[in-house]
Amino acid sequence: MAEETFRFEDPDGYERMMGTWSRMAGEIFLEWLAPPPGMRWVDVGCGNGAFTELLVDRCAPAEVQGFDPSEAQLAFARTRPAARVAQFRQGDAMAQPFSDDTFDAAVMALVIFFVLDPAKAVAEMVRVVRPGGVVAAYAWDMLGGGFPLETLQAEMRGLGVTPSLAPSVAASRMDAMRELWTGAGLEAVETREITVQRSFADFDDVWTTSLLGTSAGRKIKAMPAGDVERLRQRWRARLTPDGAGRITCTARANAIKGRVPA
Repeated sequence: MAEETFRFEDPDGYERMMGTWSRMAGEIFLEWLAPPPGMRWVDVGCGNGAFTELLVDRCAPAEVQGFDPSEAQLAFARTRPAARVAQFRQGDAMAQPFSDDTFDAAVMALVIFFVLDPAKAVAEMVRVVRPGGVVAAYAWDMLGGGFPLETLQAEMRGLGVTPSLAPSVAASRMDAMRELWTGAGLEAVETREITVQRSFADFDDVWTTSLLGTSAGRKIKAMPAGDVERLRQRWRARLTPDGAGRITCTARANAIKGRVPA
């Protein structure tokens, strides 16, 4: 099932791969939100707490509640320094475990394409945020080539291997996100693109890191050894190192924010 395919149960690997990418985009996202200190936040689909850590470090929150379906990810999140402020629990984005008007802001970091019913999840964020509060998200532009592993996935397709697609991948489009936010009745809706770059020591570094904690990595590890080596060589040829052998990869996310009507 799609929801099982994308249930991330390797928090250490996820931290080294996607956690780093998430924080890079998340820093720009929070600068754009420019929240005042002392807010009450909910981090929807918090995973291993990579973005939650940013909230605690950068936003001086009064409260942070993070929830996710994966207990393994939550266990990792509870070991973070952010746990001095944030609380973590299991929960479903489409049926959030909080009362109405509980928070000043709800955020969803790299999650909306994993939710089976994105409109229901956005409606739930609106429900748990007080009037005048903020509902915001960012997501890799999956269909526009913005995913950090887009070039690797292109080479997988070239070998006839279909990468796993998140169940609601179309929800990562900017126009789709805007429709979700306006459809939920949010006001003052704004969007922006977030572009980030990450450098790796060499090709071996980018290859090893990219297989950690992701659905692409699980699929590649299940391939025959000869196919894996062909994929490795194809991807190596596609990436251009600098004079020191470093590989720089680019990713792009779509971000959105809106206010709950007062």
